[in-house]
Amino acid sequence: MLIRTLATAILFAAAGPLLAAPSDSPLAQDLGKSRPLIIVVDNAGDPALVNVTKALEDPATKADFTKRNMVLYTVIKAVGERDGKYLDAQPTMALIRELKLGTSAQGRVILVGKDGEKKMEHLGPVDMKEIFATIDQMPMAEKEAVAPPPAAPEAAQPANGKATKATKAGKAAKQAAPSSQPDD
Repeated sequence: MLIRTLATAILFAAAGPLLAAPSDSPLAQDLGKSRPLIIVVDNAGDPALVNVTKALEDPATKADFTKRNMVLYTVIKAVGERDGKYLDAQPTMALIRELKLGTSAQGRVILVGKDGEKKMEHLGPVDMKEIFATIDQMPMAEKEAVAPPPAAPEAAQPANGKATKATKAGKAAKQAAPSSQPDD
């Protein structure tokens, strides 16, 4: 019994860090949902950060940013934020480790795709139009083109103009629907 308990404890001790490693990265929550734009700088006055934050103050640029399912991560001297919300130290360090960033005097701007891969890495300031162009050049599977909504049943008539039995039945059901007026 003691050997079984000891073996189980060793198994959990060895497997614990392996199971917890992927979930401590903040990028894991964006995988398949959004495209993180990550800015890593040494101070808040870095041109890379200032350029992007000023660009996002423009409503048209902000709309383009949102339309492309992007989220903004900023890391200023190991203090991280995701879309303006503070990240704890552990997720911030996990983000830096996951990106495998070396040292640099200039700020870095990194675009990560929905698949979790780096799509662009730029030292110093970068224009938002360049970031948007990079996203627009991605394959259709990555961009997730929005399919048009399904047509209404009434609009789906044959080319000869004659309604089918299904569309006639649908129209009859609409006409026979009870009125929303209460009976007095």
